[in-house]
Amino acid sequence: LPTCKASPMTTSVLDSCLNFPEEEEVILRYWKEIDAFRTSISLSAGKPEYTFYDGPPFATGLPHYGHILAGTIKDTVTRYAHQTGHKVSRRFGWDCHGLPVEYEIDKALGLNSREEVLAMGIGVYNSHCRSIVQRYTREWETVVTRLGRWIDFENDYRTMDLSFMESVWWVFKTLFDKGLVYRGYKVMPYSTTCATPLSNFEAGLNYKDVTDIAVVVSFPLRDEPNVSLVAWTTTPWTLPSNLALCVNAHLNYVQVRSVADKKIYIVAEMRLTQLFPALRSKKFQQGDEARIYEVLKSFKGAELVGRMYEPLFHFYDSAERRSCAFKVIADEYVTSEAGTGIVHQAPAFGEDDYRVCVRNKIVDVIMNGERSLPCPVDANGRFVSPVSGDLQGMPVKLADAAICSLLHKMGRLVLKESHEHSYPFCWRSDTPLIYKAVPSWFVAVETIRENLIQNNKQTYWVPASVKEKRFHNWLVDAKDWAISRNRFWGTPIPLWVSEDHKEMVAIGCVAELRAKCELADGSQIPMDLSDLHRESVDSLVVASPSRSGVFLHRVDEVFDCWFESGSMPYAQLHYPFECSEKEFLKKFPADFIAEGLDQTRGWFYTLMVISTALFNKPAFKNLIVNGLVLAADGKKMSKRLKNYPDPTLVINAHGADALRLYLINSPVVKGETIKFVESGVRGVLRDVLLPWFNAFRFFTQQASRWEIKNSTGNKFTQDNDRVRKSQNIMDVWIMASLDSLVHFVHEEMRTYRLYTVVPRLVGFLGDLTNWYVRLNRSRLKGTDGEDSALTSLAVLYDVLLKMTVIMAPFTPFFAEYLYQHLRKRLLTSNTANLPEDAIGKADSVHYIMLPLAGNPKADGKVLVGMSLLQQVVELGRRAREAATISMKTPVKRVIIVCDSALTLDGLRGELESYVLEELNTWEIVLTSDVETWCSISALPNLPILAKRLGKQVRSAADAIKGLDSASLRSFSRTGSIMICVDGKLLHFSKGDLIVKSAFSGDSTRYIATSSSDGGLTVAVCTVQDDALRRQGITRDFCNRVNKLRKKRKLNIADQVDIFYAESAPLDNISTTRALACNSNLLNRARIYPVDFSSCRGQILISDKYASPGGSNNLSIALAVPAPSLAPAAKKKFAGYVALETLLATCDLSNSKIHGSLENNPFELKLGIDIFPSASSARSLGKGILAPSKPCA
Repeated sequence: LPTCKASPMTTSVLDSCLNFPEEEEVILRYWKEIDAFRTSISLSAGKPEYTFYDGPPFATGLPHYGHILAGTIKDTVTRYAHQTGHKVSRRFGWDCHGLPVEYEIDKALGLNSREEVLAMGIGVYNSHCRSIVQRYTREWETVVTRLGRWIDFENDYRTMDLSFMESVWWVFKTLFDKGLVYRGYKVMPYSTTCATPLSNFEAGLNYKDVTDIAVVVSFPLRDEPNVSLVAWTTTPWTLPSNLALCVNAHLNYVQVRSVADKKIYIVAEMRLTQLFPALRSKKFQQGDEARIYEVLKSFKGAELVGRMYEPLFHFYDSAERRSCAFKVIADEYVTSEAGTGIVHQAPAFGEDDYRVCVRNKIVDVIMNGERSLPCPVDANGRFVSPVSGDLQGMPVKLADAAICSLLHKMGRLVLKESHEHSYPFCWRSDTPLIYKAVPSWFVAVETIRENLIQNNKQTYWVPASVKEKRFHNWLVDAKDWAISRNRFWGTPIPLWVSEDHKEMVAIGCVAELRAKCELADGSQIPMDLSDLHRESVDSLVVASPSRSGVFLHRVDEVFDCWFESGSMPYAQLHYPFECSEKEFLKKFPADFIAEGLDQTRGWFYTLMVISTALFNKPAFKNLIVNGLVLAADGKKMSKRLKNYPDPTLVINAHGADALRLYLINSPVVKGETIKFVESGVRGVLRDVLLPWFNAFRFFTQQASRWEIKNSTGNKFTQDNDRVRKSQNIMDVWIMASLDSLVHFVHEEMRTYRLYTVVPRLVGFLGDLTNWYVRLNRSRLKGTDGEDSALTSLAVLYDVLLKMTVIMAPFTPFFAEYLYQHLRKRLLTSNTANLPEDAIGKADSVHYIMLPLAGNPKADGKVLVGMSLLQQVVELGRRAREAATISMKTPVKRVIIVCDSALTLDGLRGELESYVLEELNTWEIVLTSDVETWCSISALPNLPILAKRLGKQVRSAADAIKGLDSASLRSFSRTGSIMICVDGKLLHFSKGDLIVKSAFSGDSTRYIATSSSDGGLTVAVCTVQDDALRRQGITRDFCNRVNKLRKKRKLNIADQVDIFYAESAPLDNISTTRALACNSNLLNRARIYPVDFSSCRGQILISDKYASPGGSNNLSIALAVPAPSLAPAAKKKFAGYVALETLLATCDLSNSKIHGSLENNPFELKLGIDIFPSASSARSLGKGILAPSKPCA
């Protein structure tokens, strides 16, 4: 691997810490060096195709957490597909057209209207757009690559490329030829700033709470001028375009006289409060109505239909209009929930207004076209003729106050007040939208609606609820899709029409364009045509097929960019031009796509509509819908508010793997929201990746220790046979758990349930690090013999190696890091005959196929026993915490109470010793005598039962509280019980009852905790004596020695002498006495402390502290080993100072040292009288001095 400063990939893995972000950078360079992504693709040649579509993002902005989340999901699934034997092509795509790009250019060039663009020239304008389209592509590639995502940027597709645009033309022409395209009018959300209509999906992206002017306006009846209909509206600017009033034929209406001004109004009976605000006052009391209004008559809305009224303004008041407009019509959309029950109709500015007015022939767009629609608003949202006076040229959203002033002067303003409501804003310009009728080209979605619904049933979604509810409901109510936009930078709609729109020619490819089109001067299209944007095709004309000398011109509009993204399955392949039908069918429909919940009405919808219209098939088979990533405060992430951390800084601080795992191990992968907090990413690093690394590091340390101890000089290598034959219960358990995990991962990944897979993977890593490694530490260190250590090392190696492969799709960097180190220990004698993706030979873990589940040899008893052990240890720790007894301090006894003797049997034997060790107890007692040790009670789960039982819940609660212990213990085991409530037997299941277990033993000697279901209780003896305290002191001493070794960054092979000195010891439990009484613990830990007076070597590190329960001042020092005398020799030569000098310089290569001291000859035998270190002198020379008092 490439070198890197302080990189554990190139230096010792025994270092105590790993800089994950730096190591990921090393791995990125390694992947680049071996061209890992393309190599993986080439290695999968000939394997079944797995098709993935990547939804194209805009490159005009930097990637945010939503992109990172979706990219991580896509990368995880496609990596998994590759590692399960598929060829997975992954191309990045760019959405180059549309409003986002134009808006950036308009801002940069200071353009405020359509006319300014036309004056500049479409070609010039589009060249500016083209120049910024890929402004951030390098940044995108950097971030996406840094996240570890493997995707092809070199062979990317761009919606502005001729090949892509040509396929979009083919899609349109196919739909046109099928009769699915027509021209019509539609009231659409409209951005006056961007001068373009938006889709309903886009309009829903930016709602804000606003306060607008709301008015009630009078409309005097022609035949009764003193009686006025009253309408309420929050858009006074639409009143100049009023053509009708709409009521509900079935509602009750009243004609009332206002007591205050004697005027007579007609209003819905249920909406009098809107006309008379006093009715809403807190001071109003029943019976006060007579002081406010008088009801003259009441009638159904149907009686008002057809009645004529006086227009508000003269702008559209003509004899022609009066013959069909300014009258009352009826529709069910009018309700009594708001307003006056009478809705003013401006057909150019409301979807319902338009529909109702067309149906009632108030306007006739078929016969009279656009002239029939009163729309005095230009493309930039300003009033134009016939609106005159001060209103002309005024932006409509700023005209409300001026219109109210005019209404007041005319005596038509009945009421004016403020109204707070949610209102849509342009997602690009952040300015209020209006609703405006625009001529558009439509795809007739309503005619294929049933096919859409049926095709949706063929798809698989995670979560299914989005498919079955949100998306299904959207399809059931699907409206014809307006695919045109009155803009410039986009794929031009390839439709040439006559002036009267009676002749239309759709062009579906460049060849057809050359064949049918010519320049306006009659010359042919240049053969080097390389672009299809407006500046290249707007000037082209088509000769009329039926009228000589008549030419058809291209329509002005371009495609909605959603039409382009919905066409990407075909356009990215340049189908049907460069891609054959056979090749296309291999890649369509897609096996998998993934995007955010906001694409339900966006990309997911357009994919489905176009594929259904073309082939009557869904465009995809499987889909993961991710939820939204919100800021920590629960609000939408905002650059302006700066309420989220920069993704690049988070990756640089914690690593991409930590960020990936944080995101995909959250509810966001099943369509729910997540509040992003950086501490969560840090938590993944701390709680998952670091323990995983430490398990690997510990393995490496112990493998090195074994190699040093091994007299044959062999290196540790993989030994599958030893792993299979191991009968050790912990080995059997971890291998069975791994096999179960592999089976689970494959089952769940086949159904795309990342939200179940990732927690299970993380849980297994927890079992590996927190249970297997910890419970086997002494065994791995050789305490149970080197053969047992070798077996445990082989099992740990096998698990670590397989986990690197399993985790590769999820944490690609750290999996690679581990694999590159672990592969060195694989047997490599026959690698020449192995395939390039074989484990060990493969240059990257991402080339290797995932393991398959085997047949684990663990029986149910082992798995049940380990599950019980984990519960017991957790409960025991909680009990110790409650009693404030440190884990270093032993306890005399732990009592484990469970009503199932069979379950308790799972702990007997080998597992019992692990419980003793983990809970640091001298004895465990297993008992099923729950009646003696525990009491049990139950409470009703009222929130659940109240919904189900209603009034019976009180009786049920009493019955539950009266259950005897036998019934409750049976319920705890089975999760089911029949209870008599009010004379009837009712069934109750788990969750209906809250079972509580309480310890009923001697609380002065024990403290206990119970499982949530009350089925298991662990009681810890709290009585302490000197022997327990001495053992606690010894454990604490060993712990501090190991911490000093870690702090000094000593490796396991580094030998040191350990010295200590204490002052002010408590006689019976001093540190010296504690160490003397617990030599067995010291021997297991291979720690041999010596009195500080024997220190001869250089001190490496030291520490002083107060020993708990022992010395007030204890010093520990680690020193370089120096020759030391055995205790007997030290006593014999006491007082010979010269001997100390001799020991510091002597050569221990000989078996003995001899000479004379003060004319007295002496001889020191190596291994008997003298040793190379104080520790060996103590351990081998019987250096433990007998305690002055018995230990017991």
